[in-house]
Amino acid sequence: KPCHLDELEQVLRKALEKRSLAERSDALLDSASTAAIEWGRGSAMAQVQSDLLKVAPTDVPVLILGETGTGKELVARELHARSAVSTGPFVAINCGAIAPTLVESLLFGHEKGAFTGAVRRKLGLAEVADGGTLFLDEIAELPLDLQVKLLRFLQEGEVLRVGATAPVQVHVRIVAATHVDVDAAVGSGEFREDLYYRLGTVRLELPPLRERSGDVSLLVQRFLQEMVKRGRPAKRFSPEALAIFEAYAWPGNVRELRMIVERVSILSDGDVIEAAEVERRLGRGLRGEGGLSLMTLREAEQKLV
Repeated sequence: KPCHLDELEQVLRKALEKRSLAERSDALLDSASTAAIEWGRGSAMAQVQSDLLKVAPTDVPVLILGETGTGKELVARELHARSAVSTGPFVAINCGAIAPTLVESLLFGHEKGAFTGAVRRKLGLAEVADGGTLFLDEIAELPLDLQVKLLRFLQEGEVLRVGATAPVQVHVRIVAATHVDVDAAVGSGEFREDLYYRLGTVRLELPPLRERSGDVSLLVQRFLQEMVKRGRPAKRFSPEALAIFEAYAWPGNVRELRMIVERVSILSDGDVIEAAEVERRLGRGLRGEGGLSLMTLREAEQKLV
């Protein structure tokens, strides 16, 4: 004492928001403990794991690249868990899932009266993540004008709320991700080169599932075990059924594999799921490259002819 009531309200509101988010983050991390990364046996994922362990303790930005469904957010959470700010919140924002007109307010916050409907001050996610990790998913979808403001935030460590005149200093670990060919996006002018250099100090490139030979069976077993922990009956796939999974191209990567394993496991009756059951349940829904259903080479040749 004495203190200004407006400042006191701001401090209390920020503390409550950070604690609430931290508790939610802890709950998510606890619930996701069974969804830890399956590194597999391949050299590509081994390299990602090696690079992750080296960069996690530092505070440099990390850019995670990979197709949709390869597990970019899981890698981001692993980075956070092994970082110096692991006790802070993990805040994620999908830049491609939010209207461009709302991204700035959501990311940097706004002052009361900054625009129609702004009835009170609201902290942005960058400020809420203070002392933790800010995960910017699908960063390449961010409009160019906001890329400029994000670059300033990365350089200065300051948040300027919409409608504010003075910036707020914050300290966050930045992890970004995209499924876009970011080099091509820079070349076409869709992604700022200076922002790319700032974010891409370290790049972790996740391979698609079709290039992770032998890892499909490991992931299938992992997903079946997770279902058992959630109260589902224990089941397993026969070697012939697993061969079908291994032969598929998996355009949706690990996310698609998880969905199909859960679907077939739930709908099948026996404890052992045979190849015929997989084919019956999936049939035309399980398709290989070129839009052809799984079939013999002779059948494929006849269909193509």
